[in-house]
Amino acid sequence: MDPLTHFLTGANLGRSGFNRKTAYATLAMTLAAEAPDLDIFWGFRGPLAGFEHHRGITHTFIAAPVIALATTAVVWLIHKWKNGRKSKVRREARPQMQPVRPGLPSPRWVLIYLFALLADLSHLLLDYTNNYGLRPFFPFNPRWYERSIVWIVDPYLLL
Repeated sequence: MDPLTHFLTGANLGRSGFNRKTAYATLAMTLAAEAPDLDIFWGFRGPLAGFEHHRGITHTFIAAPVIALATTAVVWLIHKWKNGRKSKVRREARPQMQPVRPGLPSPRWVLIYLFALLADLSHLLLDYTNNYGLRPFFPFNPRWYERSIVWIVDPYLLL
């Protein structure tokens, strides 16, 4: 699939009710749905390296928990950065000027990890449906699996 489809799938998954369970669910699922395609940076080492590594280890069941953990770590860093900025503003502002925002859910990091894992697995499922396929059991089984029901970039799916 194309990156836009993965991005929109992650965002839609996040907004389909997961965002009511914990803060940052939509962000985590959007990033995790896109993260396996970061293997495209192998292309900077040359076209052959890019072709050899695209849909490689990042598109496997072994890498899915690692990618979900890395995505959760990125979301945690964003959370820490965002809270650091808020506390600095609160220290500088007068106490009576602090806005109160009740009802905001706090991040539940285990749920964020599980949601990121689900979004990463959605990436594998979408890549399985096209004619390029993937090797989900690599390095134990180098066989490519594909369903060939959708072309890599499907305009009907994007509309």
